[in-house]
Amino acid sequence: MPDNIIKKKITLLNSNDYIKSLLLLMKPRVMSLVIFTCAVGLLTAPNTVSLFDAIIGIFFVTIGAGAAGALNMWYEADLDKLMTRTCLRPIPTGKINREDALIFGIILSILSITGLYFFSNLISSILLFATIAFYVFVYTIWLKRKTPQNIVIGGASGALPPVIGWTIATNSLTFEPITFFLIIFFWTPSHFWALSLYKANDYEKAKIPMLPITNGVEETKKNIFIYSLIMLPIVIIPYYIGFAGEIYLIVSLMLTFYYNYVCYDLLKFKKNKFEIKKAKKVFSYSIFYLFLLFVLFLIDQIIR
Repeated sequence: MPDNIIKKKITLLNSNDYIKSLLLLMKPRVMSLVIFTCAVGLLTAPNTVSLFDAIIGIFFVTIGAGAAGALNMWYEADLDKLMTRTCLRPIPTGKINREDALIFGIILSILSITGLYFFSNLISSILLFATIAFYVFVYTIWLKRKTPQNIVIGGASGALPPVIGWTIATNSLTFEPITFFLIIFFWTPSHFWALSLYKANDYEKAKIPMLPITNGVEETKKNIFIYSLIMLPIVIIPYYIGFAGEIYLIVSLMLTFYYNYVCYDLLKFKKNKFEIKKAKKVFSYSIFYLFLLFVLFLIDQIIR
């Protein structure tokens, strides 16, 4: 095979690897959650939008989430290389340098915010700007290395996508989409603190003051259980304000009661072996739980 063909293939492979690394900077798993919750916010809104407007709106919100992820990885590259959960990310492995990640994140931020403004509306673009800014400056740069409450306060950024989806459709902000925000906001602590229980060594190595490190395992388990209990009144709010019907109420309460149970099950175990297993169960169920809650909103919208 001629040398020029081999060089072209190597260049193409390197280019593909670089593009793949850029996509990984955007945290695809987080983006998938953003796409889903934003779509639910949009689809449950009282206004009907065209398929094109819906897709283009969700696209720019997704790009904005990717921008926040890239900027997060840029700033936390020193921490990521210390943790087994994050050491294979593009910057620690040398596939992307920090400067490229910073430029990529800034470009995506500008593109997503301006794009959402031109194709949707000002309210949506302002909320997207707030989401990115809060995640990068408030959570990543300010809170994460300073307080064990980083997840509690920082969770506000992850709770905004369904609200943005609603504003894309309505060009207004009412109390109904705020219920989406409240659900994700109060769900976040128990979800991430469960993760921090079985990844405590990682956080300790990186000197991130997660609750198990600063307050101990037992205090963390208590907080996980308390936040799971808070979800009970939170899931009732959509029904109380007439945003969701009885089927939503019954099923969401059943799901929440089981969430309370698995969190209590974690709380009562004292042996480390069982704690890790139970913490993983809480973490896994919490993802399933949030997904089903938002599916219930869609089902309720169809039934009603």
